[in-house]
Amino acid sequence: MLESTSRRPSFLVPQIPSATAATGGNVAAWRREARALLALSLPIAFSHLGQTLLGVVDTAVVGRVGELHLGAAGLGNALFFTVTVLGMGVMLGLDPVIAQAMGAGEANKARRALWQGVWLAGLVGVPLMLVVLLASGTLELMGIAPDSAVLTRAYVMARLPSLVPFLVFVALRCYLQAAGTTRPVVTAVVLANIVNVPLSIVLVFGDEALTRAGLPPLGLPALGVAGAGWASTACTLVQVVVLADAMRRSSSAAEPNARQVDAVVMKRALLLGLPIGLQLVAEFGVFALVNVAMANLDSTSLAAHQVALTLASATFMVPVGIGAATSVRVGRAIGQGDATGTRRAGIVGLGLGTTFMIGSALCFWLFPESLAAIITSDAKVIDAAVGLLLVAAVFQISDGVQAVGAGALRGAGDTRFTFLANVAGHYLIGLPLGLVLTFVLAAGAPGLWWGLSAGLTVVAIALLRRFLRISAGAIARV
Repeated sequence: MLESTSRRPSFLVPQIPSATAATGGNVAAWRREARALLALSLPIAFSHLGQTLLGVVDTAVVGRVGELHLGAAGLGNALFFTVTVLGMGVMLGLDPVIAQAMGAGEANKARRALWQGVWLAGLVGVPLMLVVLLASGTLELMGIAPDSAVLTRAYVMARLPSLVPFLVFVALRCYLQAAGTTRPVVTAVVLANIVNVPLSIVLVFGDEALTRAGLPPLGLPALGVAGAGWASTACTLVQVVVLADAMRRSSSAAEPNARQVDAVVMKRALLLGLPIGLQLVAEFGVFALVNVAMANLDSTSLAAHQVALTLASATFMVPVGIGAATSVRVGRAIGQGDATGTRRAGIVGLGLGTTFMIGSALCFWLFPESLAAIITSDAKVIDAAVGLLLVAAVFQISDGVQAVGAGALRGAGDTRFTFLANVAGHYLIGLPLGLVLTFVLAAGAPGLWWGLSAGLTVVAIALLRRFLRISAGAIARV
C-alpha cells in the first residue's frame, strides 16, 4: 500500500483523458471551464490559505514559548476542530442547495437557504460548545500529561466563544462563493491576518512584546498559549462582520420572507450536511487520535507532528479551495441541467488540484528542514519534523485528489459516500496500520504518518471513481 501511494500520479493521469473522451466535449469548452474554475478557485484558495495562515502565525508565536506550549496549542486546536467540524459540515450542506438554485436562476431560494444556515449555526453550535467542554475535561484520561492538559484546556476555553460565529461565517462564505462574490471573503481573511499578527504576539507575550518593540509597557499579562486562542477568536469575529456587511449591502433584492424559518429547506440542509459533518469528524478525528498517539510517545514527537501538520495543512488549503470552487461549478451545472458541464467541471477541478499538489510534494521533499524552521527554532523538533515532512511529500497528491473529489461530490449532493469512504480509508486501513508501524514495529512518529498516507490514498481512489461513475449521466437536483 505504501509503495502504491508513491506511484499514485501514474494512476491518475490516464483517468482524466479517458473521462475527457467520454464526455465528447470540445477543446474550447474545456478551456472555458478551466478558466472559469481557476478564476473562482484562486480567491477561494487564497482565503483558505489565509485562514490557515492565522493558525500558522499562532503556532509560530507559541513555538517561541516552548515545545510544551506548542504541543498544547496543536492538541487544543485538534480537539476544538474535531468537534466544530460537525457543525461546519452541516453548514457545507448548503453548498449544493445554494449552488444548484443559483444555476437554475432561483436567487430567492438561494437566499432563503442561507438564512436556514444562520439559524442552524445557533441550533447546532450551542450543543457543540458543551461537547468541547466535556471533551477538554477528559485529557488526563487519554494519557495526556497534567501540565500539557492544563495548557490545552486554557487554549480551548479561549477558542470556545468563536464556535457559533465560525459556523455563521461558513454559511455566509457558502452563499458568497456560490454567487461568485469572492472579494468580501478575501477581504475578510486579509483583514483578519493583519489583526492577528500583532494581537497574537501581544496576547501571548504581554508587556514583553511591547518592550521588545520599543513601546511602553501597559501592564499586559503574558497569556501564553491561551493568548493565541483569544487572538483566533477575535479574528473569527472580524471575518463574520466583514461577510455580514457584504450580505447586508446586497440584500435589497432579497425575498421579504427569506429570514423566516423554513423547515423543509432546513431539513434538506441537515440531511445533506450531516454526512459531511460526520465525514469531517472522521477525517479530523483520525488526526486528533494521531495527536494523542504522538503525545504518548514524547513531547518532541508531538511538537514535530504539530510543525509538520501545520505545513501540510497549509498546502492542503489550496485543493480545499479548488474543491469548494468545483462544488460550485458542479452544482451550477446541475441546476442548469448540463450533464456534460457537470462532468467537465469535476474533472477540471481534479486536474488543477493534482497539479498543485505535485508542486507542494516537491517542496516538501527538497526543503523539509527550511520549512520546519519557519515554525520552530528548536533543532531537536526540526530534526524530528523533517522525517514527517518527507512522508507528507508522498501523500500530497492523494490528499489533493480526495479534497477536490469531496467538493465535486458535494456539489452533486452525494455526501454519504464521502463519509463512508473516509471511515473505511482512515479507520479500517490508515489508523490501524499507523499504530502497528509505530507501537509494534517501533517505526516511531513516521509510522503514524505512513498510516495516514495509506488511508488518504484509499479515500482518494474511492472518491475519484465515484465521481467518474455518477457523472457519466445526468444528476438530479437535491
